Amino acid sequence: MTVALGEECYNLGAPPCKGGGRAWTEEELDEALDGQVAALVFDEEGKADIEELLAGVAETEFAQEQLAEALADPDEIEDWRVGEAIAEAYLTEHKDCLFPWPDGRDERKSGSSLPGADLVGIQHDAEGDRFAFGEVKTSAEAKHPPGAVYGRTGLKQQLEELRDKASIRHDLFKYLGHRAKNATWLERFKTATKRYLENTSDVQLFGVLVRDVDPHEDDVCARVEKLGDNCPAGTEIELLALYLPAGSIGDLASKALATRTGGSA
Repeated sequence: MTVALGEECYNLGAPPCKGGGRAWTEEELDEALDGQVAALVFDEEGKADIEELLAGVAETEFAQEQLAEALADPDEIEDWRVGEAIAEAYLTEHKDCLFPWPDGRDERKSGSSLPGADLVGIQHDAEGDRFAFGEVKTSAEAKHPPGAVYGRTGLKQQLEELRDKASIRHDLFKYLGHRAKNATWLERFKTATKRYLENTSDVQLFGVLVRDVDPHEDDVCARVEKLGDNCPAGTEIELLALYLPAGSIGDLASKALATRTGGSA
C-alpha cells in the first residue's frame, strides 16, 4: 500500500452525509508522493498507452527522440494538481473507487483547470457499482473552514449542485460514457449505468479538503449538517479533510517533480 489511511482526527455525521478528518505524517506523505500520487500527476498509465499505440511508428532515432520529448514530464506543475492526485489516490485506496480518465487528458493546454467535477468515476459499495463524483480543494489558509469552501467555485456550491442538479450528473455520465468503449472498465460502467438509470440520484459524492494546518472539525462540520438536509434518496455524501504536515502544500509540486529526477525538494 502506498497511500496511508492516516490517523483519525474526528468523525462526524451519519448517512446520507458524513465527514471526517485524517492526518498524515511526513513519511506517509513522502511515500504517497513517491508512488501512486506521482503516477497520477504524471499520468504514467496514459503515456504507456500512447507508447504502446505507437509501437513501430517512431522508426528512426530522431523520431524516437521527438516522441520522448512530446511525452516528457512537465518542468512545472501546480500544487493544487498534486492535491487532486492525493485525493484521488486516497479515495481509490480507501473508498473502493475507480477514476479511470484523468482530466489532464482532456486539456488543450497544460496547466488548465477544466469545468465539471474534479473526480469522475465508479465506486463499489454493498449493492455493487455506482457512479462517484468528487470535488477537491487544496488550501493552506489558516482558518476553519478555508475560503475555498465558499463562493461560486467553492466546495459548498459544487457539492450542492452535484446533489441537486440531475443535468450536471447527466453530463458526467456522458463524459464517462464517451470514454468507456473498449475500456477495461466497460462492464463496471454498464453496471453503474443500470443502477443510475433506475435512480439518477443514486450516486456517491465526495468533497475532499487537502490541508496543512492543525486539524479542526470546523473544516467540515457545518457542511455535513447542511448537505444532509433534504438529500435526495439514494445520494450519499462524504466530506473528508486530509491533513498533511504543517507547511506541506507549498512544497507539493517540487516534491512531486523531485520523484522524477531522484532528487529531493
